[in-house]
Amino acid sequence: MAKSIERCPWAENDPLMQSYHDNEWGVAVRDNRALWEMLILEGFQAGLSWITILRRREGFRTAFKGFDAEIVAKFGQKDIARLLKDEGIIRSRAKIEATIGNARAYLAMADNGEEFSEFIWTMAGGKPIQSKLSKGSDVPAKTALSEAISASLKKRGFKFVGPVITYAWMQAVGIVNDHLVGCFRHAKLR
Repeated sequence: MAKSIERCPWAENDPLMQSYHDNEWGVAVRDNRALWEMLILEGFQAGLSWITILRRREGFRTAFKGFDAEIVAKFGQKDIARLLKDEGIIRSRAKIEATIGNARAYLAMADNGEEFSEFIWTMAGGKPIQSKLSKGSDVPAKTALSEAISASLKKRGFKFVGPVITYAWMQAVGIVNDHLVGCFRHAKLR
């Protein structure tokens, strides 16, 4: 009989969530564009389930031109109107406008000599933070670090980057390893 794989409980009941959990969630990301993409997706997730975003991720990538900040920063009212009709994404005017503004903030950081990945990872101490949590109820919604990163991003003009969204993003991009200690991914990402 095959040994069953132990995963974080949130990923147990859906094949797409399992794949995301097993292959992406918690893996350290240092690519600027990929970090920015995930931050935007986490912002769109606010008030919704992550599976909703995962199911529409390709739609988001198409709608936001591969999350090319140079292109998204130039979006105007026609683009907003187009996106509000796009069934492949979450059609929230506030989140769409925040994405465009976040592209501009992201590019402004680069123009000011702040490389996004280096900025974020420096705030986090340069390497993934290793949690040792044994049950889902132990996982925090936010931390002092997510509050500090959130404040720094807001200061630079980002929106939909509150400390809870920021912490979910930190988990997703491997700034923190919040796989539970019994999960097969915890030790692999240590």
